[in-house]
Amino acid sequence: MKLTFRITLILLLLSSAVPASSYFVTYKEQYYRLFHVHYIQYPDDSIENIYWLEQALKADFANPLYALALIENEIQWEKYRYLFNMHLYLKLIEQYLFLGNKWNKRNAYFYNAPFRDQNLESLETAETCYRAALFYWDEALAWAAKANERRFRWIDLPRVQYWQDEAFRIENGSLNYGKTINRELNFLQSVREQFREMENYYFIRDTSE
Repeated sequence: MKLTFRITLILLLLSSAVPASSYFVTYKEQYYRLFHVHYIQYPDDSIENIYWLEQALKADFANPLYALALIENEIQWEKYRYLFNMHLYLKLIEQYLFLGNKWNKRNAYFYNAPFRDQNLESLETAETCYRAALFYWDEALAWAAKANERRFRWIDLPRVQYWQDEAFRIENGSLNYGKTINRELNFLQSVREQFREMENYYFIRDTSE
């Protein structure tokens, strides 16, 4: 897969491009701060963000003194960790959806017949992105369920209120990436079938005159 190769190459470049004098990134919070969204999000921007987010997932949490929320006791610390992991997975989903939309074809116009194979390849790349997003959605659900346990109901973390809102929206169903992704996959399949049915690879010369 071209996309898989491209992501792997960029991740390797990123991992080897840190100069010796640069800021040493170790903890989850530090990697998360490297994540950013551009006004115009190009595929390479999304791939870079995926790299930082995946590094954040693998990294350890910083000491609670350096958390992104005010942590004063162990139960706050526990809820914070669950929310943080959930949020990271949600950001990964968004980035893979950005990528998928770059390669997704919304219509199979008849004049695209000469480029049928290229369009089918593009749809395959888009599907790979959506499948990755769907995997991360299952992970986000698991962490949201932990953060929404009854014992955390009255534990408030104002500095990461947005994360708490995400967990609440997942619980009440107003945030449902699974539904969104499956809708995109189903629509993608219908467009793919239209491309596959195209038989004429080149336009036939008009002989009506």
